[in-house]
Amino acid sequence: MEDFLLAYKDKFYRFALRLTGNGYDAEDIMQELAIKIWKKGEDFEKLDNKEAWCMSVTRNMAIDKIRHNNIRRYENIETVYNVSSNTKNPEKQLESSDIMQGIKDLINKMPEKYKTVIQLREIEEMTYKEIAKIMNIELDKVKIYIFRARKMLQKMIVKANLKVQY
Repeated sequence: MEDFLLAYKDKFYRFALRLTGNGYDAEDIMQELAIKIWKKGEDFEKLDNKEAWCMSVTRNMAIDKIRHNNIRRYENIETVYNVSSNTKNPEKQLESSDIMQGIKDLINKMPEKYKTVIQLREIEEMTYKEIAKIMNIELDKVKIYIFRARKMLQKMIVKANLKVQY
């Protein structure tokens, strides 16, 4: 149990942070997740896909926190996505930072279901099947949401005139 949580804690934390936009809430969710895993005991060990179960629990707890606290998401995308520029040119770094901030702002304007699938697929690199299980929806719906989310984000980027390389 402990080894599993240690191996995936960063992934669960990033997901909670992306959904809540608040580091303190993400830390609370991580503690609550650890408690839920511990309470589940042997039943946890018997789960076929522990990672998907934890992502579902993390998502549900994050949604509960958002509803409870009425949180607005202002987290810096570089912190959430652990993105940093590899270039040493300050001008390029500033441009990259501006683009990332613009993309973050656009993602935050998307409907919740699209934000979630973008996070799970593009950032966490989860399979469609895992996403379906986490979001408790059919596999076909996951494919539709991902397709629509990508198209929506692409149109939003073009409309915002962000210089993004695909």
